[in-house]
Amino acid sequence: MCPCSSGQRYKQCCAPFHKGEAEAPDAERLMRSRYSAFALRDATYLWKTLHPGHPMRARPEADVVRELRAFAQAHQYPGLVVMGHQPPDATGLARVLFFARVFEKGKDQSFVERSDFRHDGTGWRYLDGVLKLPRELKVPPESLTLATFPED
Repeated sequence: MCPCSSGQRYKQCCAPFHKGEAEAPDAERLMRSRYSAFALRDATYLWKTLHPGHPMRARPEADVVRELRAFAQAHQYPGLVVMGHQPPDATGLARVLFFARVFEKGKDQSFVERSDFRHDGTGWRYLDGVLKLPRELKVPPESLTLATFPED
C-alpha cells in the first residue's frame, strides 16, 4: 500500500510522481506524494516539489536535500488523513488540510497543516504551510476543515 494512505498500491499511486514519469495532477496528490516521499526518504523529490518561492529554494540544493533526508530518516510515517482541499483560487493558490502521523524514536510528533501550493508551469509545488500540534487544538485534529482551521 502507498504510504500516503490513499488505499492504492504505491506503484499506481505516488511512484509515477517520485520516478518523474508524471506530475501530480493537483495539490492534494502533490501533498500526498510529498508525505510518501518523507516516508520513503526521497529527499530529491522533496526538493524538486518545493515551489521556487519557498525559502529553502534560496539555499544550496545539496544542503537542503541532505537536511531533508536526515529529517526523513529520523522519523516514521504511519499514516495521513486529508480533511480538506481547495482548488486553485483566482491567484492560482490551492490549499490542502491534512493530519500527518509522524513519530520520532517512538514519540508522537504528529501535526495538522494547512498547506499552500502553486503551479510553477511544470507542476504543482509546495509553497508554505501553517502547522498546528494536536495539543494546540480545541477539537480532534481529524475533525478540522479548511473553514475551521484556527488562524491564530
